[in-house]
Amino acid sequence: MSPTPQAPGANLKIDGARLWDSLMEMAKIGPGVAGGNNRQTVTDADGEGRTLFQNWCEAAGCTMGLDEMGTMFARREGTDPAALPVYVGSHLDTQPTGGKYDGVLGVLGGLEVLRTLNDLGIKTRHPIVVTNWTNEEGTRFAPAMLASGVFAGIHDQDWAYARTDADGKAFGDELERIGWKGTEKVGARKMHAFLELHIEQGPILEAEGKDIGVVTHGQGLWWLEITLTGKDAHTGSTPMAMRVNAGLGMARIMEAVHAIAMDHQPGAVGAVGQANVYPNSRNVIPGKAVFTVDIRSPDLEKLTSMRSQVEAAAAGIAKDLGLGISIEPVGHFDPVTFDPTLVNTVRAAAERLGYSHLDIVSGAGHDACWINRVAPTVMVMCPCKDGLSHNEAEEITPDWAAKGTDVLFHAVVETAGIVT
Repeated sequence: MSPTPQAPGANLKIDGARLWDSLMEMAKIGPGVAGGNNRQTVTDADGEGRTLFQNWCEAAGCTMGLDEMGTMFARREGTDPAALPVYVGSHLDTQPTGGKYDGVLGVLGGLEVLRTLNDLGIKTRHPIVVTNWTNEEGTRFAPAMLASGVFAGIHDQDWAYARTDADGKAFGDELERIGWKGTEKVGARKMHAFLELHIEQGPILEAEGKDIGVVTHGQGLWWLEITLTGKDAHTGSTPMAMRVNAGLGMARIMEAVHAIAMDHQPGAVGAVGQANVYPNSRNVIPGKAVFTVDIRSPDLEKLTSMRSQVEAAAAGIAKDLGLGISIEPVGHFDPVTFDPTLVNTVRAAAERLGYSHLDIVSGAGHDACWINRVAPTVMVMCPCKDGLSHNEAEEITPDWAAKGTDVLFHAVVETAGIVT
């Protein structure tokens, strides 16, 4: 990082009304059923959202790059052709019952940074690139942060292409079908830095009355997909002692996950968020259950211990109930420590702007967690109402959005270097 970067003046702020209008316009694409969004990755709605984003970027004078994983890179040139770009962004895909801000704020906040630079006639030494990472959510194609994982060398690209959704459709085929499979080699880009703005997805900032979360660390994560195999049987005519109930096994493992997370307090969480039983009929004892355990901690030792205990408990429960069992890790990253220099830059930006702030650990996984492997990285967070996310009722205020993007603007521009 530059040893003596020039900070923008405290009076320089983004256009909060324009940012909010953009958020609301994007939210019209892939509407949910309860006021949020269902714009899952590499669906037709995702393609429509990408087109709108590209149009906005081109109107702001950017050139658009597209890699083989479908990740979009909108570039505003700097004055130094040899300077590595400063990257900023997040994701436009949503959960099936997602909100209007998770991920989207980080992408459109990055665009607003460029629009504000244009408004003010500010040139930067480093180019600035706004990024829309493909399949951050991982709900349709596991794991989460798929494209950024390939970019950082965590996942093999062919393996990513072969990931299938619940209907058996392959990620690579669907990416090509919607017309957003690029030709640029994934991971070829080199970064001076990467900054990601995101809603907190937790209740801490709102509860503490803080405008800005300065993200110092990210929790590590394991997703363990467990498949239990029993025997389909009639619920009314099969004696209790003769049942091989995969649903019962799932219920007991869910309870075990909760207990294991509680035993690792503080700084540990665990739950089952995705669960399916088969044949899923009212009067059939489930002969099969497939579900995903999500365990997280910023402490690697605790995370490793929880995984070991969950797997042992699940195997024991399956044995007791006479069930077959398989456990497949479908998502993982170690706890993350973000770049100290960039963390200081974000903290100083909040102070310069007069915004209250708090150092915070991200409870959720983000593209920044993978990019941290290949470039100096940091995250900025703003509050969200009641800490609610991955829910159509997810809500933030225009003021929270504007303040978060103001801090992002200052941190990005300082990192990119103002040309006077």
